[in-house]
Amino acid sequence: MAIEAVESLSPVSQSHTSYRQPHHFYLPVDRLQFKEGTLVDLLRTIGRLPLLPIVVCCSTRDVLDAVSYAVANLSHISTASLYSDLSLAERASVLENFREATMKWNQMGTIRSEGDSEETVTIEEQKSHMIVVTDACLPLITCGESPITARLLINYELPTKKETYMRRMTTCLAADGIVINMLVEGEMMTLKGIEQSSGLVISEMPINILEML
Repeated sequence: MAIEAVESLSPVSQSHTSYRQPHHFYLPVDRLQFKEGTLVDLLRTIGRLPLLPIVVCCSTRDVLDAVSYAVANLSHISTASLYSDLSLAERASVLENFREATMKWNQMGTIRSEGDSEETVTIEEQKSHMIVVTDACLPLITCGESPITARLLINYELPTKKETYMRRMTTCLAADGIVINMLVEGEMMTLKGIEQSSGLVISEMPINILEML
């Protein structure tokens, strides 16, 4: 899907649709040099959903730094990064802030589904919340850290192994969340391999992706 197609996504839906399992999609990018711009275009639209919890997964620190820089000027998204140089206290703070944001997202969905009136919140409080993380710094379940439950997981870099793909899911994605895999030329075969070995169904990202969030 070209950048133009991302920009033509339908207007923001204000309802939270529930799914019993994650939905997996791929977003093809024509060339590697267009990848950052495609991500920014996607987040300019999807990220305007109030309080939307988002995780962007990268394979390396260099790519994490590039992504963090690219999205830094998106004023409607509050962004934090998880990388190895963080102290334990800083890491715990990033994870806890994201969990609190996720709780607010879930509470907002309950309010809307029950038809209750919403409280007035500031622009700052309505921001989407996003963590950019490398595989080395995902929540460590085996060490006692709790998973984070993002509504949207973006695999900015597609992992080459099924095990890494599944770990990203189990540590970062809500049970009814959505995964978007950004693909550059040559990665479709890798995606198909993950799809077949894991039993997942991974379809091209639909234009109405906002309505699913």
